[in-house]
Amino acid sequence: MSKIEKIFENNKTWIAEKLAVDENYFENLSKGQSPEFLYIGCSDSRVTAEDLMGVQPGEVFIHRNIANLVNNVDLNVMSVINYAVRHLKVKHVVVCGHYNCGGVKAAMQPKDMGILNPWLRNIRDVYRTHKTELNAIQDEEKRYERLVELNVQEQCVNLIKTAAVQEAHKERGLIVHGWVFDIHTGKLIDLKIDFPKILGDIMEIYNPQTAHKKRKKTEKK
Repeated sequence: MSKIEKIFENNKTWIAEKLAVDENYFENLSKGQSPEFLYIGCSDSRVTAEDLMGVQPGEVFIHRNIANLVNNVDLNVMSVINYAVRHLKVKHVVVCGHYNCGGVKAAMQPKDMGILNPWLRNIRDVYRTHKTELNAIQDEEKRYERLVELNVQEQCVNLIKTAAVQEAHKERGLIVHGWVFDIHTGKLIDLKIDFPKILGDIMEIYNPQTAHKKRKKTEKK
């Protein structure tokens, strides 16, 4: 049996297992979704959101890309965020990175990565922003892991810069979380990012309502 054929056999087994527990499982699944979580993670084949979170279909809206980036010029991730926050009304947005991330490691290398260069530049910008802290770490592996954590932190900040997330936080208490999956142990690590402290100085610039008021004030002059 080929690997492709095995997948379809696995699908049949999965269907049978679900129906054995609940004969209306797929009928109920087809009625719609109301997930509480938006998960933005890495495309790495070893890191699957449903497995590491222990959740079922319908419980998490998922977007994955190389190194779990929230890039404001990436129409894909911006569309996912807007749909999940404004239409599905998720209560939590999670950015989850992972140790041993190939994208982060590639960004640390002084090499021309071809078409990947523009994407990896976002991670290199994170390194540039935190280079004093990172360069002070002598152990290369620990520096690599710390960049994974800082990359998650910066992507969370990018989330907070968006109007959709700011509005949802103000109107219904939406919470943003930064996690790292330790691929060596299987543990999820909550980075416990102090958003009020980190974002206090940038909200004046990235708050769309404040920016709108400033434009109005300038126009009157």
